[in-house]
Amino acid sequence: MKMKKLIMTMIAILFVTILAACGNESNTTSGNENTNNDSNNNSNTEEKKEAETSPIEIEFWHAMSGGHEEALTKITNDFNESNDKNITVKLVNQGSYSDLSTKNMAAARANNLPVLTQAYEDWITEYIQNDLVADLTPLINDQEVGMSDEELNDIVEVFREANVWDGKYYGLPFNKSTRIMFYNVDYLDEAGIEPPTTWEKLRDASEKLTFDNDGRKVIGLGLENSVSLEFNQWVHQAGGVYFDEATGEFKMNSPEGKEALQFVNKMIQDGVARTAGEDEYMSGPFTRGDVALYIGSSAGIPYVAAPAEENGINWAATVLPSGKEAATPFAGTNVSIFASASDEEKKAAFEYMKFLINTENTTYWAMQSGYLPVRYSALESSEWKQYTDENPEYGVGEQQFDAGFFDPRIVGAYGLKNSVAKEIDRVFLGELTVEEGLEAAEKAAERELGN
Repeated sequence: MKMKKLIMTMIAILFVTILAACGNESNTTSGNENTNNDSNNNSNTEEKKEAETSPIEIEFWHAMSGGHEEALTKITNDFNESNDKNITVKLVNQGSYSDLSTKNMAAARANNLPVLTQAYEDWITEYIQNDLVADLTPLINDQEVGMSDEELNDIVEVFREANVWDGKYYGLPFNKSTRIMFYNVDYLDEAGIEPPTTWEKLRDASEKLTFDNDGRKVIGLGLENSVSLEFNQWVHQAGGVYFDEATGEFKMNSPEGKEALQFVNKMIQDGVARTAGEDEYMSGPFTRGDVALYIGSSAGIPYVAAPAEENGINWAATVLPSGKEAATPFAGTNVSIFASASDEEKKAAFEYMKFLINTENTTYWAMQSGYLPVRYSALESSEWKQYTDENPEYGVGEQQFDAGFFDPRIVGAYGLKNSVAKEIDRVFLGELTVEEGLEAAEKAAERELGN
């Protein structure tokens, strides 16, 4: 009996020992598995971090030059040095806007597009039709790199709307300008007149400010050679429509178009207005004192300021005179991402785009270039307000936002405007009557539109 009890006790001890051994083996195995999992997790985390910080270099093709390029370079260098995602943006100057457009399309055919480009709205329309440009809406809504509604709505409305096609964003505004009126303060003071605010007053001032100045003829109003290329300004001020984007119709050949063309043409024919001619840009004659009033781009402010100071010209700037309506064209390019970029490149590019037009940088850009800030927060910033208090000409453009419009965004808009401009120039040269010019302009537009 005792022997049997002893045997049973030994079996029980052996059984417990085996269970304990199995338990230890299980714990050991489990511990090893946890160790391996930790190692794998650490490895995955390190790989993820490495992927997140892997160098990304993207090219931005642009057409800025001179001081504009210097300002863009500074902003880009600041981004490259400050971003924590190892993104480098390389600026590539492609020459003129025409050169940039041509090179973009050549690169598209060669499947060698950059990630970023400057682009006018009609270029973007063509890119959309050829599936070349990326829809930015997913990036705007992206939780990682996107923009809040507040940030998006902070972009000036007329600039924001110009970048939307069928409810989708295909660009963000960058270098935006508008037409303003420069004037020779001394000439106006001597004539006892204020800067004109209406067409009637513009005509009257141009007459009074056309005079002989010690043997040199001063002309009242100076216009850029491109006045015929940008004639939509005058048509809209007359209450008309230059081109209806919704219907695809050229509509300048109208009573309002006739009124606009007659008004400008009569001033030129009467000798109280002139174009830049061989000077190429009216900033030259204006800063020499050859014209008293000058309608030109706000982006031309730096090109007026320096020579005017050198020549002792006392000048200022104001909003455009109104016809039946106040209407001011807003021009300039946007920044777009090409669809051929990888997802990582698109996100990197969007980070740069946000930086390029943030409140601080769009303010700096405007002060350096004469272009307009593209954010309301920049316009309201103490830095901008102080700057425009000291340099009031830089604050003129923003006074015209409510009257602003942008060019038609159809494919070939530039070609259409060029063809129409040639016929308008023939009116200014006395080769065609106003009525003949409008008819010829309409036929030229129809040819460009393929009608």
